Amino acid sequence: MGCTLCPRQCGAERQKGQKGRCGADDQMRCARAALHLWEEPCLSGSRGSGAIFFSGCPLGCVFCQNYSISHDLFGKAITPRQLAGVFRRLEEQGAHNINLVSPTPYIEQIIEAMNIYRPQIPVVYNTSGYERVETLERIDPYIDIYLPDLKYVSPEISQKYSGAVDYFQAASQAVLFMLERKGENQFDDQGLMERGVILRHLVLPGNIRQTYLLIDWLREHVPQQTIISLMCQYFPAGRAQDYPEIHRTLTPGEYSRACQRLLEAGFTNGYFQDSPSASQAFVPDFDLTGLEEIG
Repeated sequence: MGCTLCPRQCGAERQKGQKGRCGADDQMRCARAALHLWEEPCLSGSRGSGAIFFSGCPLGCVFCQNYSISHDLFGKAITPRQLAGVFRRLEEQGAHNINLVSPTPYIEQIIEAMNIYRPQIPVVYNTSGYERVETLERIDPYIDIYLPDLKYVSPEISQKYSGAVDYFQAASQAVLFMLERKGENQFDDQGLMERGVILRHLVLPGNIRQTYLLIDWLREHVPQQTIISLMCQYFPAGRAQDYPEIHRTLTPGEYSRACQRLLEAGFTNGYFQDSPSASQAFVPDFDLTGLEEIG
């Protein structure tokens, strides 16, 4: 049966070695598994989030800051049993949670790994938002925290930058599912999230209208206590040079207007970023850290 995990439903016979639209075949690949200090504070805490970066991506944005793994598929093949060992090692290193970054192509292997070893710390599903609800229903029993990005609303913009005219149609339904399942946020006595949803939005230069449209949708469909992480960390990466309007960082005015619009919509529970976050320095090295011992 062909692959139907993501909204593209490309039908690739991955079990026979054929690559899907996401770039993944029959082998699960990872590029890094290590403590990561640059997530939202309630996830990173003092010791870091145990981030596992998977190779390949169903969405494939032209400006992706993780281009070498999302598009170029850099990574190391690992088995579900080896992934279970990675969970355990990250726990032993003091990770506050297991953070599955772009996990969608490997849902089946991740579930198998979880059945071998279920982490004793929260599990985070870190995604572009481009998901099928049917797939989320399968992984949901293993997930404690959803961390989706809602990128843009207009089909012409999502087609231009991600080749997915149906991006918002899929992502909005996925987010509503996540909020239905984990919408009551829970924290420990140190302020670390144990269960819940954090909605991210990366403000793109020259595209402030997409931010306004998204905030309007959030105001109509999402509880005002929802945690919103409004990010200004964009810098030109991947093939951004081919799109002049996004081949720059945000101006202070663009981000300030986005923040003001969010506050005016009544969303005061969340995170804003400082402008120095728009730097390559905050992108981890994809050098197989944490995977060295896997043969």
